Amino acid sequence: MAGILDGVVVADFSRVLAGPLATTMLADLGATVVKVERPGVGDDTRHWGPPWTATTSSYFESANRSKQSIALDLSDPDDHAVALDLASRADVLVENFKHGTLAGKGLGYEQLSEVNPRLVYCSVTGFGSAGGADLPGYDFLVQAVGGLMSITGDAAGEPTKVGVALVDVLTSKDAYAAIMAALFERERSGRGQHVEVNLLSSLLGSLANQASAYLATGTAPRRQGNAHPSIAPYQTLRCADGEFAVCCGNDRQFAALAEAIGDPGLARDPRFATNGDRVAHRLELVAVLEQHLASRTAREWSERLLAAGVPAGEVGDIGSAFALAESLGLGPRVPVGPDAADQVRHPATYSRTPVTHYTRPPRLGEHDAAVRSLLNEENEAV
Repeated sequence: MAGILDGVVVADFSRVLAGPLATTMLADLGATVVKVERPGVGDDTRHWGPPWTATTSSYFESANRSKQSIALDLSDPDDHAVALDLASRADVLVENFKHGTLAGKGLGYEQLSEVNPRLVYCSVTGFGSAGGADLPGYDFLVQAVGGLMSITGDAAGEPTKVGVALVDVLTSKDAYAAIMAALFERERSGRGQHVEVNLLSSLLGSLANQASAYLATGTAPRRQGNAHPSIAPYQTLRCADGEFAVCCGNDRQFAALAEAIGDPGLARDPRFATNGDRVAHRLELVAVLEQHLASRTAREWSERLLAAGVPAGEVGDIGSAFALAESLGLGPRVPVGPDAADQVRHPATYSRTPVTHYTRPPRLGEHDAAVRSLLNEENEAV
């Protein structure tokens, strides 16, 4: 069965994570993604390990499945001609070079759109193409200067980064959505366009209620550990063998929690009767709850509260998360061929055009001959 993007050709000039993860999602949907890499070196993440796989790093493999790789030196006239030919025939081009770099090589949007007016050209930067054009764009840096670290970690501890390159991942989602929107608009207008995303804007757009709180009050939110700034109890709570997560999103759920722990009067206590009351008296509330919770384990409480309609769960690790997804029938892992570790399944499902075709991440330059041959054939056919 053909994928949603079957026939769409993507010239992937990006590297590291934000750009490659966006083009991986396009590849999942059936697009032909040609990854352009530096000869002898390739994408930087090929060398970011451990962990290592049979042929490269697990980091590289996390964002480059189902692609073809061609090694091109853009300073070499012959290789540059191949890159220009590929870009001139592509439906989508994704790049995350320093602003102006590809334009200096004749591969900028304005130049390519003259010969390929249907091209959707996506630039991924750290801080945009205006005042921040010369600033380096690294996930950890943006987590720091973009405020994410200021709201992550214990209230009395130091600012803390998220345990994954979350800003890169969020930006990849924005790039993917923007590319899909531009392709949809192209069906009406017949023309492509230049799409730009940047790490800082993607982070700010993802801060949701925290950003809104700042804009509404002028006061920047601070770290609260695992507690929620606007809901209580919505955090980890101590029990007999550690901590588990409890999420009471409304008064009904809190009443069910109070009943399940054997203290139904808590829901009528004027300190805790409404969510606003509970947020105002959070420390008192937590102390009372944890007195009751000390009698059972995290697993016992999770099962008991879920049965009562209260969202709750043990604090697991990535291994237990995969096991949970498997037990729920989500099929979180997919094989991508021999000599390659399994990959995480494409996150969406489609009733008529399911994602069924995954291939292993490519070796550096593995498809060099095939891509060059295809371009030559197309040139001869013109």
